[in-house]
Amino acid sequence: MPVPFRGKVNVDIRDSDPDWTPFEPPKAPEGAPNVVYIVLDDVGFSAMSSYGGPIETPNIDAIASRGVRFTQWHTTALCSPTRSCLLTGRNHTRNSMACITEAAIGFPNASGTIPPENGMLPEILGERGWNTYMVGKWHLCPTDEMNLAATRRNWPSGRGFERWYGFLGAETNQWYPDLVYDNHPVDQPRSPEEGYHLTDDLTDKSIEFIKDAKSIAPDKPFFLYYAPGACHAPHHAPKEWIEKFAGRFDEGYEAMREQTLARQKELGLVPADTELPPVNPIGTPQTRTGPDGQPFPELDYTRPWDTLNDDEKRLFARMAEVYAGFLGHVDHHIGRLLAYLEQTDQLENTMVIVVSDNGASGEGGPNGSVNEMKFANGIPDDLAENLAKLDELGGTRTYNHYPNGWAMAFNTPFKMWKRYEFNGGTADPCIISWPMGAPARGEIRHQYHHAIDIVPTILDVLGVEAPEAIKGHTQSAFDGISMRGSIDDKTAESGRKTQFYSMLGSRSIWHEGWKAVTTHPTVSGWANFNADEWELYHVDVDRSEINNLAAEQPEKLRELVNIWFAEAGANGAFPLDDRSALEILSTPRPQLSAPADRYVYYPDTAAVSEWQAVNTRGRSFVIGALVDTPAPGAEGVLFAMGARFGGHALYVKDNRLHYVNSFVGALEQQVVGTKDIPTGENLILSASFEKEGMTPEAATGTLSLYHGKEKVGEGQIKTQLGAFAIAGSGLYVGRHNGEPITDDYPGEPPHTFTGGTINRVAVDVSGEPYMDLEREAALMLMRE
Repeated sequence: MPVPFRGKVNVDIRDSDPDWTPFEPPKAPEGAPNVVYIVLDDVGFSAMSSYGGPIETPNIDAIASRGVRFTQWHTTALCSPTRSCLLTGRNHTRNSMACITEAAIGFPNASGTIPPENGMLPEILGERGWNTYMVGKWHLCPTDEMNLAATRRNWPSGRGFERWYGFLGAETNQWYPDLVYDNHPVDQPRSPEEGYHLTDDLTDKSIEFIKDAKSIAPDKPFFLYYAPGACHAPHHAPKEWIEKFAGRFDEGYEAMREQTLARQKELGLVPADTELPPVNPIGTPQTRTGPDGQPFPELDYTRPWDTLNDDEKRLFARMAEVYAGFLGHVDHHIGRLLAYLEQTDQLENTMVIVVSDNGASGEGGPNGSVNEMKFANGIPDDLAENLAKLDELGGTRTYNHYPNGWAMAFNTPFKMWKRYEFNGGTADPCIISWPMGAPARGEIRHQYHHAIDIVPTILDVLGVEAPEAIKGHTQSAFDGISMRGSIDDKTAESGRKTQFYSMLGSRSIWHEGWKAVTTHPTVSGWANFNADEWELYHVDVDRSEINNLAAEQPEKLRELVNIWFAEAGANGAFPLDDRSALEILSTPRPQLSAPADRYVYYPDTAAVSEWQAVNTRGRSFVIGALVDTPAPGAEGVLFAMGARFGGHALYVKDNRLHYVNSFVGALEQQVVGTKDIPTGENLILSASFEKEGMTPEAATGTLSLYHGKEKVGEGQIKTQLGAFAIAGSGLYVGRHNGEPITDDYPGEPPHTFTGGTINRVAVDVSGEPYMDLEREAALMLMRE
């Protein structure tokens, strides 16, 4: 409620009494703790050493030694949905986050826009006297708002964070990130050759933000949301960190599961009689098909280690070493942040929370990937290509992901992985410490909790009541409950009785120690949800979901399935969506401007997001640059969109016009002009693609180069049908910042066009975009 003015106002100030109380900025209670909220990405239950895992994380272990580890803390099984829970305390479908924001489908459960009545933690704390900072991955605004023309209402700065530095989408290149600082994109401060890595940069900014305020108000507490890209693909890590784990994974993922489970039992993390599920617990392409004969997803098949040849074992082990280096590297920088807090006497009164947003990721499929955009484009990985790039894994020339056998290993002892509502997708590490206020040290907690419980817990610890309204919006009730009792007392009841789950066609319900879960493969396109098989587990004693009791206790199963439908209805969980990644990512979504036949772009502007830029996928197009070249020698980028792992560009080199198209990073296709570019004013240099055919993976046709109306080169190319990047790549005119599409660019980064002037670049498109014609019809037939 607004504080009333209690002074006295008369005609003359000499007869008036001031009262500053209503106008003072909010002030936190004296001695209020800071909060450091660390949200890791795709780090499974058992990757870290504090959860019995094979990867040493000494700094996270130190946090655990000062607090408690939860063994039954759960997430939604995917990035944006969980992050929405972590910041609002409401279930993901109530947050309109049934899937990631890039996969929004235009329904109340999945718009990618968190409603304002579900206020975020920084919106609450900022009005109670805490400074609020965010660094790293946001992933909580729809794609039509990830650009400079959009409202900032759903950016961190619009949801309560006073300062932020990071990236808006699902993922980014750790060597060449898509950086935003407060409310505008910025270039990275140095190159990978100069030692740049995103995690290092984010940690520097975290410390900078804290120092800036503490220099002025040393007693004012802060809330820091530290969300590095680690360990989401691409798995990028400095070489020296990767080498720390050389040879550590040579025995394979199945042996590692056994070793990890043994350590977990020794640590008391799981019941002593816990068993491991098989590596293909819900079927394989050879053993299972959908209700209408649809294939089982190849992506979700795990190759047994003993079926691999020596080269494959070497490759798969190296992919795990890279992931381990990535996690070890982020642990190092978490340690750097904590060391700063300790050196400045702030750590003792800082509540530190470490969680992951979902289980380890299976998107690498059975063979892993050197470029995970293949997954988003529906293209299988090529093992020979992966082997050829073994020595480059983790570096700037790969966009890599390990095979899904490692996901199962890093989720030990659970089955499946991210996307699935088995415990492998939802059971995640959760570590909480507050040295000054919570007495537990190095203890384990087995109470059942969920991501929605963190916000109420923080507010409880800080002594802050949730407001009735935020920015004029009456607030909805929390779904979460405080974990404070569980933190302080290992015998306390959790207070949570029921939790519903739904993700990409996978569904489950937990109720008083029992769990019902479907075996429906995610992103399979099977539909027919009423035909789903439900399994039943008593997870209080069967954490790894080994003993399916559905046949023995049909009444219990029926009870839980009914509860799932009740909870799904109460949380607005429908419609369910299990379509393929390519279908989902290619779904038409709002744009700030209506689709057109011609788009015009200019130099010296910020990059235009792929999601708001011209859509050339699966259709004919012409890219034309209107330039002035007063003399020979002009060179540089005219137009570029994408990166090495998928994209295309028009540029001038050695006085010749060049077009390059990197087909999902696997095939670089280049067409070079046969004549020198002319000199003069208002010249048109263009590339024209005439679509001549379609395959399930690409549009095919002829790419021709022109000086005005004169054709100076042509070649056959294929263009990818899905996006260049899951989070959307940038479109540039006159330069190309970040990861280049080709090493053939002239000059030094960002390969700026010199020796002439670009007046504008126009892109003409003809025909319907890809999803509206051939592919949509084929997908419709598949669904039916």
